[in-house]
Amino acid sequence: MVQIGTSSSLAIHSDNTLCNDLERVFKYLDEDGDGKISPSELQRCVRTTGGELSDEDAEMAVRSSDADGDGLLGLEDFTKLMVECGDEERCEELKEAFEMYAVEGRGEITPKSLKRMLSRIGEKTTIENCKVMIRRYDLNGDGVLNFDEFKLMMS
Repeated sequence: MVQIGTSSSLAIHSDNTLCNDLERVFKYLDEDGDGKISPSELQRCVRTTGGELSDEDAEMAVRSSDADGDGLLGLEDFTKLMVECGDEERCEELKEAFEMYAVEGRGEITPKSLKRMLSRIGEKTTIENCKVMIRRYDLNGDGVLNFDEFKLMMS
């Protein structure tokens, strides 16, 4: 019985940690502080991580998760979207992408490995800029991105 109680405590702690992490990411993405994430806010976020998201794709991503039809993602919509991103195919794609960026073989994305990968795809940047990009999604503050932080960044 003690083991079941401990397991339940860990699950609750894990869920609370995930909710807190998702709320932090949501607040970061909500640049204008209106409690909603717009397609343009989503686009800016993707751009800061070195990616590209067309107007159409950003609107489609928001529309697919927008529960109240206002064209924006509230925290609940965002949380649901992040939880649903756990499907296996998406996870495998993210793992492959993560491994491309985590080229130092440490299982994490460092500023150096991010700079190296970005330069391979034609994006010139500095180590300092890479540190800034990582810091935005570095939920545990260790200066690198682990796979879970990378998943949040890519969602």
